Amino acid sequence: MAPKKAKRRGGGGAGSNVFTTMEQSQIQEYKEAFTILDVNKDGIISKDDLRDVVANLGNLNLKESEIDQCITEAPGPINFTVFLTMFGEKLRGSDPEDVIANAFKVLDSEGTGMVKKEFLEELLTTICDRFSAEEVANLWEAFPPDVAGNVDYKNIAYVITHGEGKEE
Repeated sequence: MAPKKAKRRGGGGAGSNVFTTMEQSQIQEYKEAFTILDVNKDGIISKDDLRDVVANLGNLNLKESEIDQCITEAPGPINFTVFLTMFGEKLRGSDPEDVIANAFKVLDSEGTGMVKKEFLEELLTTICDRFSAEEVANLWEAFPPDVAGNVDYKNIAYVITHGEGKEE
C-alpha cells in the first residue's frame, strides 16, 4: 500500500491533494460539470469541447483567443483531476469566510448580518471593478434579498468559500 500512496502523491504536484480538501458532494458536482464540458466524452476538455459548449449556450461569436486563454490556464491537458485541481486552487485562493464577512460587516452599521440591497447594488455598480447589469441580476438570483430588501452577507461569504448555500 505504501508504494501506491507514494505514487499518488508524487505525480500531482501542489494540487494533488484536492480530493482530500473538498467534500465528496463538491467533487460530484464538479464531475457533473466536467461531464457536460467534455462534449466528445474523451476524458479531456479540449478547445473544440469549449467551443461546442459555448455555442450550445447560444454564443456563436466566441473568439479563438478567448478559448486559448481558457485552455492555457491549465498546466496540460484538462482531464478531471486537472479540472478539479484548477477549481480547488481558485477556491483556496479566496480569503477565509470570516475575512469576507468582516469586509461586508463594515457596511453593516447595525450589526444585523444584513446589508440593504440598494446600498450594496450602488456600491457594486459605481466603485472599482463595476458590476454590469447582468452581474447584478445574477447576484440577486443567487442571493435574493428578503422582503425588506436586505441581503444576508454571511451567506454570501459562506458560498464564496464553500461553494454552496448554508442549510438553515
